[in-house]
Amino acid sequence: AEPAHVIRDDGEAIRVAHDLAARFREGASERDRTGARPLAELDAFSQSGLWSINVPRSHGGPEVSYRTLAQVVAIIAAADPSIAQIAQNHLGIVAAIRTVSEPEQQADLFAAVLSGIRFGNAFSEKGTKRAAEFETRFTDHGDHVVVRGQKFYATGALLAHLVPIVAVDGEGRPWYAIADRDAPGLTVIDDWSSFGQRGTASGTVLIDDVRVEKSRLVPAWRGYTAPRVDGAIFQIIQAAIDAGIGRAALDDTIAFVREKARPWIDSGQERASDDPYTIRAIGDLTIRQHAAEALLDRAGLAIDAAVADPTPESVAAAQLAVAEAKVLTTEVALAASNTLFELSGTRSTLAEHNLDRHWRNARTHTLHDPVRWKVAIVGNHALNGINPPFHAWS
Repeated sequence: AEPAHVIRDDGEAIRVAHDLAARFREGASERDRTGARPLAELDAFSQSGLWSINVPRSHGGPEVSYRTLAQVVAIIAAADPSIAQIAQNHLGIVAAIRTVSEPEQQADLFAAVLSGIRFGNAFSEKGTKRAAEFETRFTDHGDHVVVRGQKFYATGALLAHLVPIVAVDGEGRPWYAIADRDAPGLTVIDDWSSFGQRGTASGTVLIDDVRVEKSRLVPAWRGYTAPRVDGAIFQIIQAAIDAGIGRAALDDTIAFVREKARPWIDSGQERASDDPYTIRAIGDLTIRQHAAEALLDRAGLAIDAAVADPTPESVAAAQLAVAEAKVLTTEVALAASNTLFELSGTRSTLAEHNLDRHWRNARTHTLHDPVRWKVAIVGNHALNGINPPFHAWS
């Protein structure tokens, strides 16, 4: 009903993210417990201007750095990682439009994003042999295409205005066919049943002969025909969400140990927070969290360099930096959300605290793509000089 705010610069983006995070944190546990969808929160998020922070300045956007964008996502994820993940593919699509679309299409889609329009996603399919294989296809009908298929893990589609559908053409090339959320034949089923990231509604999308105008057909395949950082941008947002989950788990651990945990009988201490083994464990987690956040910053800077000058070397450097960040953010999110209970004691497992949501969110979201392959990518480059594979997951 009203145009969204447009962020002015990087500093404002960080300030707005902190303000929203304070609001989102209040009801995050209850939303997780009840499965309530974050409708008001999502409207506040997209209207704040944070959903258009990577729209280019040439189109009226703030074009903040990807270092800042990753920080924004991590701040929101520390408050409610489901809300952060809903924005994930939207921000990635905005980056891809800049890379692959012609000027007229960019003008149309960037104007929509600046107004407050939210992209969802209908990318992945759970029935194919590999993640990069798609059975969803479109047929050419002159001024429009008709799309047919089925998707899953469709984060954001339920609450979106536009739903980009990954569909392949007759040559097997993937495109984003951006359909209206209420387009005839497009059905979003709220059947997400994972134990974590419950608020993302990452369920099923049925696509039954959905018409999409060619002006809304974005050639995704172009992002991987030359050195570009589209994949690294999608990936750094993933890592930022995990960094936020780790931060939330660590903060809740510290608060519980200070306020509710009891010291062990052999410690000789009056407070759990004075237990030397607990102090050491918190110190270890803090260092690892800071290391993960530092690698996230480093990855953002590498992406910024590759966006400014996309060469095979700069793009590979960005991919490697993001891979390193993804490994550490995954590890600290899992470690912090698990150690929380070890340090806080049995009382921390009571349902009234709902602290298990941190582990459930970490375990679910870090499965997005296997970090064992990130480690191998980094090792193969260090040892053999082999650059990372060039696709949407790297």
